[in-house]
Amino acid sequence: MKREDKNVIIQELTEKLNNYGHFYLADISDLDASETSSLRRMCFEKSIKLVMVKNTLLRKAFEQSEKNFEDLYDLLKDSTSVMFTENANIPAKLIKEFRKKHDRPVLKAAFVEESFYFGDNQIDVLSKLKSREELIGDIVLMLQSPAQNVVSALQSGGGKLAGIVKTLSEKESPAQES
Repeated sequence: MKREDKNVIIQELTEKLNNYGHFYLADISDLDASETSSLRRMCFEKSIKLVMVKNTLLRKAFEQSEKNFEDLYDLLKDSTSVMFTENANIPAKLIKEFRKKHDRPVLKAAFVEESFYFGDNQIDVLSKLKSREELIGDIVLMLQSPAQNVVSALQSGGGKLAGIVKTLSEKESPAQES
């Protein structure tokens, strides 16, 4: 591969590292061509960009990135693929689903929400992470709940108060009885 070609690849990887909030490093070696094609198709359907990359080029992209990825340098051994995504938990769910029938991909590490997750044992944790939109939805629901309770209490309390006033007004006063 020519130096110019390598520089183009490094530049493209660096841009993806800077633009995507989340990425997973995975080992997909030992998958045959049809299995790799199936994995790529699943990634495409879930809006994940799967990139097969040489470790040396990825390391140079890490070094040129705006963020600090030094913690990942030691993991750049053997086969490495990068899964770029906008939604933090989708690649983990995809890996879990794919591994129901295959031994790979194996998670090396993930960079999610400015945090590192190391090792394949983090798949369950990553798959349960909520996306930014899901967290905002949860917060909105929590904020709405107390307001709904107050409105409900006021409405039911108003009905009770009106009932008491009506009952009192219908009851004859002691002065009218004589």
